[in-house]
Amino acid sequence: MVVPELRPWRAARPHVVRFARTVKPHVARVTRAVRPRSVRITTPQFTAVAATVGLALAAGAVAAAGPWDSSGQRTAERDWAASRDGEGGTDHGRTSASSRTSPRPAPSAASVLAGVGGSAGGVPAPTKKALADVLDPLLDNAALGARRTAVVVDVATGRRLYAKGADETQTPASTTKIATAVAALTEPGPDHRIETRTVLEPDTKEVVLVGGGDPTLTARKKADGWADLRTLADRTADALKSRHLDRVTLSYDTSLYTGPAQHPIGRNGNLAQVTALMVDEARPGVSVAGPVDRALDPARDAADKFAGLLHDRGIETGPPGPSKATARSQALASVSSPPLSALVERMLTNSDNDIAEALARQVALASGEPASFAGAAKAIHSRLDKLGLPVSGAKFADGSGLDRADRISARLLTALLAEAGDPDHPELRTVLTGLPVAGFTGTLSTRYADDPGATGVVRAKTGTLTGVNTLAGTVVDADGRLLAFAFLTSDEAHPPNMDAARAALDHTATALAACGCR
Repeated sequence: MVVPELRPWRAARPHVVRFARTVKPHVARVTRAVRPRSVRITTPQFTAVAATVGLALAAGAVAAAGPWDSSGQRTAERDWAASRDGEGGTDHGRTSASSRTSPRPAPSAASVLAGVGGSAGGVPAPTKKALADVLDPLLDNAALGARRTAVVVDVATGRRLYAKGADETQTPASTTKIATAVAALTEPGPDHRIETRTVLEPDTKEVVLVGGGDPTLTARKKADGWADLRTLADRTADALKSRHLDRVTLSYDTSLYTGPAQHPIGRNGNLAQVTALMVDEARPGVSVAGPVDRALDPARDAADKFAGLLHDRGIETGPPGPSKATARSQALASVSSPPLSALVERMLTNSDNDIAEALARQVALASGEPASFAGAAKAIHSRLDKLGLPVSGAKFADGSGLDRADRISARLLTALLAEAGDPDHPELRTVLTGLPVAGFTGTLSTRYADDPGATGVVRAKTGTLTGVNTLAGTVVDADGRLLAFAFLTSDEAHPPNMDAARAALDHTATALAACGCR
């Protein structure tokens, strides 16, 4: 696939210039906060990072895609940088409120963003030989284990610049989520929302809580924009009182999903049972990310919480039990998740396995497949194949990458990222915006401590299983060229040290960022 290089950006120029002027002060603070004075981020990199992945969008996508920061991720970067000591003013020049010892303000970004189709001076992409000279020794590091495959692609042209076992499939671990994201954003699409609802069975007092598959449904007091079980209870209670009902039988319906609820890895703190009804990913307390013991029966746990909320609103229920809403049931109330684009960002940034499996089932439902592990895997493979992506040899056993039976090539991963950077596919935008940012967000927030030159420049999805370490994402090179990369390594017979392998992959991505490579 060849991505149009310059033509869309001539039309996009007014939007892009305004975008660059808006984000430039924030990126200036980020840059000063995360790098020592001895490390130099080039002007083309600065300009491209200011646009982040907006540089890969057509004008219509920039103008119409809505808030740039649907998940709070970019806001978090800005606020983190602004909290550091010795910061300059928030504008291009010092203000009266700026410290006299603060660094000089960063120079203004170029009027047209670099990165797509080369820098402002028409700088060519890295050459294959120069990239090989840089990457080959790094990927030969014994810390990575016995098997190493890699691909680097120029996003502007889709041209492959580096390949090492490009078509060999390996266990991808959590980089599988990139494939899940692309499939979900094309079917059912970025604007799709997942509904959780309540219904009343006719001629009875049975209220059924019907799960739609939204793992981000929350029962916490502060919903932060996610679908809120408390709001659903408010609306349901109002609807029941309008019918003069204050005592009902409560049941819950998880029939949207089929097949086993337990992931093949068994009970594991990295993933709850995959069910159409849960709240807060079946997590206890205030937990929002990372491995933790989950509710043994997420659907029953959600129904119990809902019963308590109804009680607080004057509706008495007995202990809830499983049921299935009939076609004759009457709608009472509903709440909907944010659009799938927001769920994709949260999934990728935090490597959220529960959201990944839920999104995989949404793909299955939209494709007419059973909403099960098998049905979702088939639907993802089929969707990517329809997009013309290189799925030969690929195998999807789940949507999260926890299953070692998953197989993906470095070629497919970079093709997915390049597709997300194609101006003809603005619906895939959040595949790139959701990628963790080196030194700032998600699963890269604590990495790259020894590679300050890559902080804020490398954006990548991580993948880790015992004996498997992967990294796939984008980097702006020293000349401002946007590159997509995928590094997959494994040695399950003799698992390498995880920390050493991660550091080796991070160092490889850093070298790519520092490379003009011509």
